[in-house]
Amino acid sequence: MALGSGWAVAAVAVLLQGVLPRVSQAQTFSFPLRQPEACDRHQFFDISALACAPCGAHQRQDARGTSCVCLPGFQMISNNGGAGIICKKCPDDKKGVTKDGWNCISCPADLTAEGKCQCPSGHILVERDVNGTLLSQATCRLCDGSENSFTVANALGNRCVRCEPTFINTSRSCACSESNILTGGLCFSTGNFPPPMISPARYGELGMSIPSEWFARYLHSSAAACRVYANLTACQALGNMCVMNMNSYNYATFDACGLFQFVSESTPGLRTVHSVSFWKQNLPWLFYGYQLGLAPQVLSTTPFPSNFSFKGQNQNTQMKFVAASYDVRGNFLKWQTLKGGILQLCPDTETRLNAAYSFGTTYQQDCVIPVSKILTDFPSPIFYDLYLEYTDENQHQYIWALPVLNLNLQHNKMFVNQDSNSGKWILTRRIFLVDALSGRENDLGSQPRLIRIATQISLSIHLVPNTKKGNIYPPLITIGYSDIDVKDPNSQFVKVSFSVEYEMNQEEPRIQTDTVMKFLVYYAGDLTSVFVIITVATGLYWLIFFKAQKSVSVFLPTPTQEERFVSFVGCAFALKALQFLHKLVSQVTIDIFFIDWERPKGKVLKAVEGEGGVRSATVPVSIWRTYFVANEWNEIQTVRKINPLFQGLTVLFFLEVVGFKNLALMDSSSSLSRDPSSYIAPYSRILRYAVSSALWLVIGMIQIVFFAVFYERFIEDKIRQFVDLCSMSNISVFLLSHKCFGYYIHGRSVHGHADTNMEEMNMNLKREAENLCSQRGLVPNTEGQTFQIAISSQMRQHYDRIHETLIRKNGPARLLSSSASSFEQSIKAYNTMNKFLGSFIDHVHKDMDYFIKDKLLLEKILGIEFMEPMEKSIFYNDDGYSFSSVLYYGNEATLLIYDLLFFCVVDLACQNFILAAFLTYLQQEVFKFIRNIVGQKNLASKTLVDQRFLI
Repeated sequence: MALGSGWAVAAVAVLLQGVLPRVSQAQTFSFPLRQPEACDRHQFFDISALACAPCGAHQRQDARGTSCVCLPGFQMISNNGGAGIICKKCPDDKKGVTKDGWNCISCPADLTAEGKCQCPSGHILVERDVNGTLLSQATCRLCDGSENSFTVANALGNRCVRCEPTFINTSRSCACSESNILTGGLCFSTGNFPPPMISPARYGELGMSIPSEWFARYLHSSAAACRVYANLTACQALGNMCVMNMNSYNYATFDACGLFQFVSESTPGLRTVHSVSFWKQNLPWLFYGYQLGLAPQVLSTTPFPSNFSFKGQNQNTQMKFVAASYDVRGNFLKWQTLKGGILQLCPDTETRLNAAYSFGTTYQQDCVIPVSKILTDFPSPIFYDLYLEYTDENQHQYIWALPVLNLNLQHNKMFVNQDSNSGKWILTRRIFLVDALSGRENDLGSQPRLIRIATQISLSIHLVPNTKKGNIYPPLITIGYSDIDVKDPNSQFVKVSFSVEYEMNQEEPRIQTDTVMKFLVYYAGDLTSVFVIITVATGLYWLIFFKAQKSVSVFLPTPTQEERFVSFVGCAFALKALQFLHKLVSQVTIDIFFIDWERPKGKVLKAVEGEGGVRSATVPVSIWRTYFVANEWNEIQTVRKINPLFQGLTVLFFLEVVGFKNLALMDSSSSLSRDPSSYIAPYSRILRYAVSSALWLVIGMIQIVFFAVFYERFIEDKIRQFVDLCSMSNISVFLLSHKCFGYYIHGRSVHGHADTNMEEMNMNLKREAENLCSQRGLVPNTEGQTFQIAISSQMRQHYDRIHETLIRKNGPARLLSSSASSFEQSIKAYNTMNKFLGSFIDHVHKDMDYFIKDKLLLEKILGIEFMEPMEKSIFYNDDGYSFSSVLYYGNEATLLIYDLLFFCVVDLACQNFILAAFLTYLQQEVFKFIRNIVGQKNLASKTLVDQRFLI
């Protein structure tokens, strides 16, 4: 059997050699590329040969280009597709061809270009009787448009159908009379029609608007049908067009969103849906409202009702996102889950796509997609209202509406949702992925000129603070669209991304981290003091014991042995520099406000602009006193107890002129002078450090003692003069160096007014000198004007709310009237802050009151407060003017040691006292300049004082 089978196979193979074609070595596998458009009207595109083929006799190309049809006046005898069509000419008495092309028929009127019978408008063409028998002559029947029937010919002209209801309701006929308005195939009376508007599609990213054929056809009619007839699909279609325009709204124009707002506000009797105040009956829910500060309330007020957990019996790691989907005409399509990549344009496996909705999984997906694929996959936009599904305790299913942050939304031509301040955001509800429809200009069947693609979709999930059960706030969907100018879809590409992020409030961890860092900074300052004491003491030890010894017992360390000592000095300088920079940053970022106690005196007549008349107005309070006090505060910011230039020159004088530098030579001589002709030993770095640091400290201490004992007593005390200036100017200073700790300078004038003439000012001063008026203290019959303050958290929160408005550079444009400006808003905030702090000092706010007390002795020694300001703030009497701690004046010890270490480090590096002194003075001036400039900017921003007046 096996042998016989083998012979049979061989025989078949031999036979096939003569049947199957052989491949010639010279044969090629290429042929010309032909496009269907390249075929002429008497050819069709052969989908098998991928080439143009001729049509038969009396034939031409059909509409698709892939087959042939008979010429006008010819009927089909057979049709097998392609060129397999046989045509026959119709007789002269039956020149027309039936609609299906198979029969010839006599027409009652003219013929169309295709050789078919044509009827007048309002008539239908009848070619067969009710049982399908072909009539010898076609007839045209007029549809009955009377009140009994209200019929009209359909779009194909082969049936009479009932008129569109708006025609009947408006004119009681199937015609829309001239007194009414015909739009989008609907008829409306002029009284019910919305106001006229433009109907372009706006592409803000490209900075252009184009006339949209879709908007021109259906925007007006959708708005009218929604408002007049409460048509649900029309309302949805209107909302879709608003979403296609990025939910953008401009008071100056009446576009899609303007029409939506008009319908929502002008239609009477609209109830809310599901108790949601933003959701009106019959209308889609598009916005959360335009109120300032509404977005933070929506995003972080009410937690999502369901809990999530990674492990355990109650494990819940799947977020069940669902969407209500609508087509562009407003028809509801279906409820659908987001799994399977509904919102993800990038293709991937279903497992990877669904990983985006696994709770706790940070997700990132990016890809590049050709525009041609997008046009093919999304010919018409689909709209989604997104929800998160959950089950309550009774196992009932509910859905939670998800807010959307559309980055392309414009409100009065401003991209408010791109602002970092969430209080300015306008949250929306409905989204789409691709809009290839509104960018079609003249023909809805043509290629769009512009398309809009959701290139950035991000899902942000925030954890509720201090939660122990996996509670989250409602997720926020952030979406950004890109506008594409379609030129060559096959060569154009677009990058899209989809991400899921999980966030929590990092304020508490940040505070804890800042606390640790500040502790380390303060510890660094204290550690520096230890380093300085040890290094100076060590240097003096070697200087004294080496130079003064009679019987030799010690030798100076060698240069190699000095390396460790030098490293200690370097560490000390690094730590002190860290402390100095921290103090510098703290001083230029304090919160400060000048409370003006002056009140208007009387009224004046003031001309009314634009009216030509006058009216009575309150006398304005002069701002010059505030400017003057602010300028004086700016001047004392860098006042020191020593003169840096005198310090450096004096140290140089003793080192270079007197000859103290010779004590640093590595020899046994204690003489301050050396014979130039004798051998000069090398310098010891330890001795140079000892001599220079000792001189620097001694000269600095002498200056400080002279300043405190003599200069401040008999010449000038700028700190106390500033306090006196505040009293003379009727200005108090409220200063917060930390979140809830700061200082208060009570400058309220005991005379009631400070804005007065010279005679009254001198009289007031004379009354104070003769004790004929009350004392200046905050507490009656006391002199205490300066206080350390510890304010309550409630007081701080109220202060911050006003302060945020005060320093805001650009307020939300949607809240400003045409005549208002951001500066005027800041003026209002300044007056609000002035009034609030003044009333706080006057004990007006009982829920934010304060009391005054002295610090305990231990509190003064340790520099801390044992009592926390829980319900009431605390004012500690402060006779030592400790508010100077936010100035150079109160940090002289830190500055002196920093300058000392800077001088010594430079000298140890280059062995040159003159260069060290020059660089030390230079860095002092540089930091002083930076301190003044940054301090001025901070002062101007916190107090609204014009920086040009701070000199």
